[in-house]
Amino acid sequence: MDAKVRHGRREDSGELAALRRRRPRDYEEWKALAAWGRLPTWEQRAPGYQLRRARESAGLTQQELAERLGISQQAIARAERWASNPTVRFMESWAQALGVRLEIEIAGEAREDLP
Repeated sequence: MDAKVRHGRREDSGELAALRRRRPRDYEEWKALAAWGRLPTWEQRAPGYQLRRARESAGLTQQELAERLGISQQAIARAERWASNPTVRFMESWAQALGVRLEIEIAGEAREDLP
C-alpha cells in the first residue's frame, strides 16, 4: 500500500482514501466544516443539522421554538440530531415558525432508461 505522512498523519493513496465516515460528526464540527466549504457533499444535507442551523440563525432557543410549534423542547432536540428524519410537513412548520422559506431540492442525473 502506498502511503505518505503529511502533517503528522498517514495518508493512503489506495482504498483508505475512499472510505466514508461511519459515525456522524458532532454539530459544531459539521458547522465549522460547512462554513469553511470543507464538508463532503454527502454530509451537507443532514436534515437535523440543517434545522438546528436555521433555528440558531433565527436566534431562538429550543424552548422558544418548541413553544411556537406547540411541541416539547425534547421533540426539537430529537429533530436536530444527525440521524433525524423529519417529514416535509414538520420542516414546513419549522420554517414558518422561523419566518423563513423551506426549499427542497431533488438533484441527480436523469436516467435515460426510464419512460
